[in-house]
Amino acid sequence: MRKIASFNRRTWAIALAALMTGPALCLSAAAQSWPTKPVKIVVNFPPGGAADQIARAIGVPLGEALGQPVVVENRGGANGNLGGDMVAKSPADGYTLLMSSGGMVSVNPHIYARMPFDPAKDLVPVASAARVLVFLVAKPNFPANNIQEFLAHVKANPGRLSYGSAGNGSSPHLAGEMMKSQAGLFAVHVPYRGAAPALQDVLAGQLDFYFDPGIGLGQVRAGKLKLLAVGSMKRSPLFPNVPTLDEAGLKGFDADSVFGFYAPAGTPADVVNRVNREINKILGTQALKDRIQNLGGEALPLTPAEFGARAADDSKRFGAIIRERKIVGD
Repeated sequence: MRKIASFNRRTWAIALAALMTGPALCLSAAAQSWPTKPVKIVVNFPPGGAADQIARAIGVPLGEALGQPVVVENRGGANGNLGGDMVAKSPADGYTLLMSSGGMVSVNPHIYARMPFDPAKDLVPVASAARVLVFLVAKPNFPANNIQEFLAHVKANPGRLSYGSAGNGSSPHLAGEMMKSQAGLFAVHVPYRGAAPALQDVLAGQLDFYFDPGIGLGQVRAGKLKLLAVGSMKRSPLFPNVPTLDEAGLKGFDADSVFGFYAPAGTPADVVNRVNREINKILGTQALKDRIQNLGGEALPLTPAEFGARAADDSKRFGAIIRERKIVGD
């Protein structure tokens, strides 16, 4: 295994530029006829999570636009590394794409000393899909009804409360660490292999709280979870009366992440740009905007270069809290 290179804007800028020259131009004619067979989207987290739901929502209209079936396959594990590795080592022909949270490229290189692939070199950004917020939720019988009561209760019970996440280094985990750092709290982190299993244990009362990436909002509406705050710099339009953690006194708190699609390095530029155009069209439809908003996020159409730049910025932001809290991968 190779030591992972430091991820930055320049790395992907070079990679994206390389797509426009050399071998990519030789493949241009072939790319014009793409696709001639089904396209596979690998989701690097288990079924039921935000990445899975967004991939499936986009997959159907994408297949219609491409004229070929789009098949979604879940390959979870190692905070997205297993699915990422599978796609990174797939043929660079456009028939295998990756749908991932931003953590695989902006977090994992910071928490794993070694990875089986290098996200900055072995993958190229294709299209962003959504800016995903995280919502601080607590079990139904949690003895607090607002964020100030919650923070006071956790502070008064150091080490006695537990919170779940989609895995070490996932955005819910980092949000929890950011909150503990800024508020001076101590609670026990319990990592899961995906957000959906963590949500089930909060609902069952086995966990006290967790930062939900939107999949539990239906349970909030049903009164089965307490929604206490939003881990973003702005309130969610779905819950305009729920404050942000920034408003609650944790200044600058921002745990948003961007979910999107990647392809193996060397994928022809024509194919990358075609997929980007089609996905951006889909994200512009009201049906997809509504679907993503129901998850608590917002559709975020970007160019491949803009998507790569956003990932680089997130890498700096999350890298700081990872170093401070000494977070390591499983």
